[in-house]
Amino acid sequence: MTLNSMTGFTRASGVYDAYRWTWEVKSVNGKGLDIRLRLPNGFDGLDRPVRETLGRYITRGSCFVNLSVQMEGKEQVLKVNEPVLEAVLAAMKVVEGKADLAPATIDGLLSIRGVLEPVEEQDSEELRKELVAQLLASFDEAAKDLVTMRGREGAALQHVLLSRVEELEDLTKQAENCPARRPEAIAEKLRSQIERILDAERSLDEDRLYQEAVLIAGKADIREELDRLYAHCQAAKDLLVSKVPVGRKLDFLAQEFNREANTLCSKSNDTSLTAIGLDLKAVIEQLREQIQNVE
Repeated sequence: MTLNSMTGFTRASGVYDAYRWTWEVKSVNGKGLDIRLRLPNGFDGLDRPVRETLGRYITRGSCFVNLSVQMEGKEQVLKVNEPVLEAVLAAMKVVEGKADLAPATIDGLLSIRGVLEPVEEQDSEELRKELVAQLLASFDEAAKDLVTMRGREGAALQHVLLSRVEELEDLTKQAENCPARRPEAIAEKLRSQIERILDAERSLDEDRLYQEAVLIAGKADIREELDRLYAHCQAAKDLLVSKVPVGRKLDFLAQEFNREANTLCSKSNDTSLTAIGLDLKAVIEQLREQIQNVE
């Protein structure tokens, strides 16, 4: 199984009765799962099931979900606007007492603007339930397609991350085989530093001299850092072929990589080893940036 990226985009459309709709789903990087919905009026009830559906497929990422719905060929019926009619009848009673007018006719009342208004025919409960079911089924397909797209990008991302880990392994080997780590090179470095100590402090006794030599030798030893770097590389490889989301674990591992690289640089007793340490830090930063997009 390959990694899943946190970025992707998909669109799904459908038709039922007089309704036509389109779902658009976009996801980008995020620390957790953040779902933002934009639903048309009258479809607010889809909020919870849409969130539950998306939560079954993905665990991380900022997701933006948009639903657009159009109605086509919906028949309209005429409906009496009772408040307007009551206002007209009340006005007529006032006028009847002040003027000699012919009685109002039904067709005359209905011809007054606002008394009759066209309204769209209301959906039956059965039609509405089926429409909601069709919309959710369509969204389920969109969510599956989003997962597929995130998987495709994740496969490419996995290749990049593996390449970065292999670079780190190679640089760790270079550090291990660096000439500055050879016993004779370390001995020469110790000899030079001890001579400076003796020049600065002629009265230094042998015990103090021995202590200083041990400290210098200990600082030059990067065996533990090298072992941990190798272990981190193997851990990264294992995570990159895992069957569960590993983005957070990889992010933590990148921090551990950086800590070891910093320590290696601080212990360096030669510019060549320092250069390797800086190259390690550069590759680790590239690795960390790519990891931010892993689910």
